[in-house]
Amino acid sequence: MIRQLIAIVLAAFALNALAAVDANQASRAELETVKGIGPGLSAKILDARGSGAFKSWDDLVERVGGIGAGNAARLSQAGLTVAGSAYSATATPGAKPAKAEKAAKNTKAAKGNAKAAQAAAAGG
Repeated sequence: MIRQLIAIVLAAFALNALAAVDANQASRAELETVKGIGPGLSAKILDARGSGAFKSWDDLVERVGGIGAGNAARLSQAGLTVAGSAYSATATPGAKPAKAEKAAKNTKAAKGNAKAAQAAAAGG
């Protein structure tokens, strides 16, 4: 009987330890229970939250310096949520278009270099 009671109490503590911490509602101490969030980052989150609740992970990443897509994924896995939602790569649509834009610029530059080489060969 006592073993069962101890097991139940330990299970309750384990579930509380894994409980999600929402960036919009957590205190500084609660934020710092998330692996990867220390005093500096928790202060940045609270400062940014002072101007309004975070609408999404994109909003948090944009407003809090030091949190990028990689950190957001790690913090989410450690239990941080934004507006009750876990981070997903699709939550940041800006990440993929930026890569696509860079690739397009590289393609344009390569085409420009090819044209310049052809012009130099034809003229010389």
